[in-house]
Amino acid sequence: MRPSPRPFGSPPGATATLPVLRPVLFSALPLVWFLALPMALLLVVLLAVSPTPLEGRQGHQPSHEWWHWGGTPSAARYAPLDQIRGENFGELEVAWVWRGDNFGPEPDWTLRSTPVYAGGRLFTVAGTRRTVAALDPATGETLWIFREPATPRWEASPRTTYGKGVTYAEVEGRAVIFYVSPALFLHALDAETGQPLEGFGSLVPVPGFEDLRPVDLLADLDRAHPWDPVHGPDPTLGALTNSSPPLVVNGVVIVGNSSHVGLGYSRTENIPGDVLAYDARTGEHLWRFHVLPRPGEVGHESWENDAWAWSGNANPWAPFSADPERGIVYIPTGAPTNDVYGGFRPGDNLFGTSVVALDLRTGERRWHFQTVRHDVWDRDNPHPPILLDLQVEGRAVPAAVQVTKQGLVFAFHRETGEPLWPVEDVPVPASQVPGERLSPTQPVPSRPAPFEIQGLSEEEVVDFTPELRAEALERLGDIRMGPLFNPPIHRDNPDGYRAAAICPGFTGGANIIGGAAADPETGILYVASVKSCSGAVLVPGSDRDDGSPGANHGRTVADWIQGPGAGLGTVEGIPFLRPPWGRITAIDMNTGDHLWWIPNGDTPAHVANHPRLEGIELPNTGQPSHATALVTSTLLLYGEGRGGLPRFHAVDKATGERVGTVQLPAPTTTAPMTFLHEGRQYIVTAVGAPGRFPGSLVALRLP
Repeated sequence: MRPSPRPFGSPPGATATLPVLRPVLFSALPLVWFLALPMALLLVVLLAVSPTPLEGRQGHQPSHEWWHWGGTPSAARYAPLDQIRGENFGELEVAWVWRGDNFGPEPDWTLRSTPVYAGGRLFTVAGTRRTVAALDPATGETLWIFREPATPRWEASPRTTYGKGVTYAEVEGRAVIFYVSPALFLHALDAETGQPLEGFGSLVPVPGFEDLRPVDLLADLDRAHPWDPVHGPDPTLGALTNSSPPLVVNGVVIVGNSSHVGLGYSRTENIPGDVLAYDARTGEHLWRFHVLPRPGEVGHESWENDAWAWSGNANPWAPFSADPERGIVYIPTGAPTNDVYGGFRPGDNLFGTSVVALDLRTGERRWHFQTVRHDVWDRDNPHPPILLDLQVEGRAVPAAVQVTKQGLVFAFHRETGEPLWPVEDVPVPASQVPGERLSPTQPVPSRPAPFEIQGLSEEEVVDFTPELRAEALERLGDIRMGPLFNPPIHRDNPDGYRAAAICPGFTGGANIIGGAAADPETGILYVASVKSCSGAVLVPGSDRDDGSPGANHGRTVADWIQGPGAGLGTVEGIPFLRPPWGRITAIDMNTGDHLWWIPNGDTPAHVANHPRLEGIELPNTGQPSHATALVTSTLLLYGEGRGGLPRFHAVDKATGERVGTVQLPAPTTTAPMTFLHEGRQYIVTAVGAPGRFPGSLVALRLP
């Protein structure tokens, strides 16, 4: 039987060693003091690097632990650890495998969780119910689990398997795990026992929740529409769920949310992805930020046709970052409803596809920057802004760096929002889709240079052989090529095109799968990206909508939605774009200069051994997948990602030279993490492959 959780405010169970020693040391004789001082210093060092019992810990994150999705609130995915180095990387062995498919009910090979490590324990989520589990970092043994009871709200969640993890925090001496379920309940769990914390949240009128005290996030969304604590929102007005863990900083819990995959959404109504904040001790609601501005709020005029009142999305579905000293949280948002057509929501549509800096205590907007206006290209900002302290033109600059799906890097002064380098308003083509009115310009930073393809032209078509290139161009003959912001077309367009090329594609550029990592010591950004194109062709919404509110939340069918048959395909399995198809780019954010890039892994075997390429000396094309990366004080480390090979690589951070490779049971499926436990450095990553290996966690360590 698990021990009862200790209420907030009661004294921690552990005693503080150093304050007890200090009076003895300072009152001793000089000789004793001379002998004791080195021992005291040694004790300080040991306490800094040794695992600490969860009870009685203080709120400062030790450098060898990993409390957040991005490691620390800066989201740099960096750890100052050096036990694993280039010369010993090849000796890494699999310490254990933790099976995520044990937490069904339906196993999903794509485990998306990046664990956190604190106080000698590892914490993660798995399965469609998003079961929370505490693990022994040395063995992978499950120490406790927490699973929210099944509810109609959970069953209606459009993204049950999208859980990216949990967050660890220390509140009034208590070690706490915060997580959000697919049904949009915020839970605070005792990290020792997995039991809900006393004094947090409140009773909710949901069967099976009698012993729980969550926060019902739907109750704090103030859109005026019917809402039921058991069944959730009225489905005719939209749906809402969660995918990323909350961020806990300075005693405040900030929560985002996500919605349907926009490309398949056929209605115009949905729920706005408002940002919510809570007191970490009690769960008291502190503030709400409207991503669709209300009358009188900044940006309201960017929603014409009163679309702010019934449209939705602009979800902050990616993780957040924060500057605890300045009291600012940084929110990346996605596209408004829906991803490829916005005729029913004319205007620029703030705060869709934006970076928004909010006051941590009040939720007031400090600054914002919209990276895509009136988004119809599915350009969701997929990664938290990375916070770095830079030296730009001889001056110290606190920066926030946003990588994007369109292959651009936006860099801002994180206090003021001023771009570090000029951002140009570039004219873009108008839409030919009836009812659509795009913004005439889009922002493009002057530095750094793009790290991925910017639109599609014949120069980007594969050229391994003249015959292959000719066939690729022939197959692209019914595709409308164009620039980065090539507008989607409709099925009956006057030029007879099958689709418009969107490059980078809907899942190209930088994305949540790998995203980016950075070295805060040097200011170098490492961006994982994919070179790909998607096809956009719109068909009347009535063609694909079966009239069922259960299948299509909302009530008004959109004039246009993404249609079938828009894929650009390959030439007998060979991508039609010139390589590299997947890469990691190193960018010095102090200067905006690209330093180097490397392919993600090696050329796929089916390409290297393709009969049409026999005798051709191919370059290393890289895997057409998102590398999953992190940075330590010694190395850049990465897996090849979904669709890549089951390998993990070590790279010299300064040169990009690969210095080691180890095998994994399956390819990585999301961003990895690292920590020091009982004096040994571990790397833990999620892996999986369809039909071959379930979504699991794998731990690597030196022998």
